[in-house]
Amino acid sequence: MAKAQRTTKLELDLGPRAEGGANVGKRCYLELTRAKLDEAREFYTSFFLAHPDKLFEKRLHLNPRTGKLVERLISKKDLLAWAEFCTVPTKVHPHPLPGWDFRAKFPDFPVVYRRSVINDAIGRARSYLTRLHRWMESQRKKGRPGLPAPRNHPVLYSGTFEIRSTPGGMRFVAILVFDGHTWVWKNYPVKWGRWHGTRFGEEGWEMESPQLVLRPGYAALHFPQARNVHLPSFWEAIKDPGLVTVAVDLNVKNLAVITVRRHGVIIRTLFVRDRGLDFHRYLHMRTASRKQRLSGKPVKGERSNRKLWEHVRRMNLDFARKAAAAIVEVCRDYAGCILLFEQLRKYRSRRGEPRSRRLNRKLSNHLRRMIRDLAAAKVYAMGVLAVETDADGTSAHCSRCGMRGERFSLVAGSRVKMKGGKLFRCPGCGYQVNADFNASVNIHHSFYRELRWSERPRRYALFGYTPDGRCAWRDVPRKRAMPACG
Repeated sequence: MAKAQRTTKLELDLGPRAEGGANVGKRCYLELTRAKLDEAREFYTSFFLAHPDKLFEKRLHLNPRTGKLVERLISKKDLLAWAEFCTVPTKVHPHPLPGWDFRAKFPDFPVVYRRSVINDAIGRARSYLTRLHRWMESQRKKGRPGLPAPRNHPVLYSGTFEIRSTPGGMRFVAILVFDGHTWVWKNYPVKWGRWHGTRFGEEGWEMESPQLVLRPGYAALHFPQARNVHLPSFWEAIKDPGLVTVAVDLNVKNLAVITVRRHGVIIRTLFVRDRGLDFHRYLHMRTASRKQRLSGKPVKGERSNRKLWEHVRRMNLDFARKAAAAIVEVCRDYAGCILLFEQLRKYRSRRGEPRSRRLNRKLSNHLRRMIRDLAAAKVYAMGVLAVETDADGTSAHCSRCGMRGERFSLVAGSRVKMKGGKLFRCPGCGYQVNADFNASVNIHHSFYRELRWSERPRRYALFGYTPDGRCAWRDVPRKRAMPACG
């Protein structure tokens, strides 16, 4: 059992009331709320840093599988109860620890917000103390971890927000905010579309507590969603004689070359082209370079061509999402397939190998990692394995005989041999084909250990999620079972 995660963003409409949005002044309530929560988070972060032994206390827990008592780190739930006992006066314990009376500093602070802040402070304090301990063990003089900052996007637990709708079908969010004097409920219209209804109503996805994200000109609720998926065993899947593999070769001009193989035969090919993205991006970069050259030495603390670079980043993300969507649609047609990428995270070019300025520019503008992670995360939620395989020689060897070939391009009707050419030719069997297609087929050979890759040791990496919800690629052991992912 694995867990897939995604985020659904619900943007708040903070435009003028005459245009259907909220009162423009309502944004200040959100900023005051965030500032108040940051102050409370700083209080509890300092409290936990003053009691570091409690954070790493060991307690006995009952293992539900074996029925035995095992020693584990104290849970967040127990730390939350202990922190409230020490800082919040009640009838049962009317005297908190000296100097740590939370109600005296934050009167009428909502209980739900207080528990949200405490849970966040626990993670920040533990992370800081762990990094500090590792730094002290390393005996380095530089690089000491800094104290955790209290600023963070507020997490809205149940009871601090509610999604409502009017009889006319208009959606809005009621949020418990701080207006500078007391805590009140305020209504904020949202930019709701059919996509949100499908996203929130999709079966199998559990909604978690959202984060209130405030940026200049932007305010939204980011809803994390999780779903349990059943992934097949990696070693069992590769033994299936009818296994379908989908290999993707990622490049600059051809963003993705997708080939589908079944029973040793390529049954489908799809080219996802950049549609002029590389040239359009080059023009923007040339403009940014010319402007920066005319403005002279950059001023510290200022960003040059900020809007232009934001446009380039949005453009890259848009094309990466479209390429990832094309990969996902192909995987959707073949249930139980395995998605293959080249394992370039650990690949290093030969020492001393010269690179041209044009090649360096292409590598710096490559969307490989963005497309790979977006596609892998989407197919992971479908129950499809995403695997990285050995990339050595996939672009330089023939996909029919395995012999080393040459790259060339057609210039004015004549063949010109060049590094990084668009076409590939094998001197052994005479096979000529698009170089990106040849590399995509070789990814299948690398996965199945065929041709020249049969003599090389297996090296796979499987896509998954770390326990804290981040994307990760995990190396698959060669002789033992694959570790649980997610």
